[in-house]
Amino acid sequence: MGKKFVTFGEIMLRLKSPGHERFFQSPLLEATFGGGEANVAVSLSLLGKKAQFVTALPENAIGEAALREVRKYGVDVSAINRTKDGRVGIYFLETGANQRPSMVVYDRAESSIALAKPSDFDFRAIFADAQWLHVTGITPAISQRAADCTFEAMKAAKEAGATVSIDLNYRKKLWKYGKTAVEVMRELANYADIIIANEEDIQKCLGIEAKVDVTKGELDLGVYEELTSEVKRQFPNVSVVSVTLRESKSADHNGWRAAINGKTGFYVSKQYEITDIIDRVGGGDSFSAGIIYALSEYGDDEQYAIDFAVAASALKHSIGGDFNLTLKGEVEALCKGDGSGRVQR
Repeated sequence: MGKKFVTFGEIMLRLKSPGHERFFQSPLLEATFGGGEANVAVSLSLLGKKAQFVTALPENAIGEAALREVRKYGVDVSAINRTKDGRVGIYFLETGANQRPSMVVYDRAESSIALAKPSDFDFRAIFADAQWLHVTGITPAISQRAADCTFEAMKAAKEAGATVSIDLNYRKKLWKYGKTAVEVMRELANYADIIIANEEDIQKCLGIEAKVDVTKGELDLGVYEELTSEVKRQFPNVSVVSVTLRESKSADHNGWRAAINGKTGFYVSKQYEITDIIDRVGGGDSFSAGIIYALSEYGDDEQYAIDFAVAASALKHSIGGDFNLTLKGEVEALCKGDGSGRVQR
């Protein structure tokens, strides 16, 4: 399996109203676990990589359940810091339908990762045999300490010679501790080799403007080539910028494709019309895992890399929960054009 692929961030308890119901329309919430960096680790493990998830979790039954859930999918949890302080963060999810959008409510203040310090993790040891580190812009938005930990993880990974990717993942509901997304994320981007984002992330996290209107039917691909080239100009350390292009026609119907401005050129994936979305939460994380896997496996074939990542994330939209429980063979089959949904006998 080779060297390991590390992700660093937060895993949360996910509490979702049943089906497409409003919160507490029934006196029920479905309990699972999820979070950007954990989602990527699980997906990489299922695609066949040696994956490790690093976080902080409290020494209680809920923390143990979160750890157990990630380990169930083959992810190494040996570097997770078990704490006496803090809690497992929670997010509540209401799945939208038609013109009613999905809604997320966060309850993650004072979580174990929000209280963690860089000295709580032996990053040098963690990255001694690592090929890759993946982080997101979600964890640095939680608290100054979480931002410090992310920064130290990226620095240690770079010093160890690992490739570093960051999914900018702007979350306006989280940036509350006094720093702006731009001042934190521009500093972190200096330590990245690969940036994954959508056009809003690039504007809100890096302060680079894009003339894009995602509510219009057709997206102008020339704008994305210009936008990703500008990111590479401002951050010469970044060799690859990959952007997801989601056309939100309703909560159930999205056009889904992506583009990559890489080492060999600018490439656009094929487009999928996803007309019956089961769960789009985690869609971006499944794309991140797909692009990480493909770039590490297929090198400079950046057209195939972006096609693989988009196929993996298109399949995630058919799976409930945060995790993309899709295997490599299923992604490859979709890449080859088998999107019929016919029963495999």
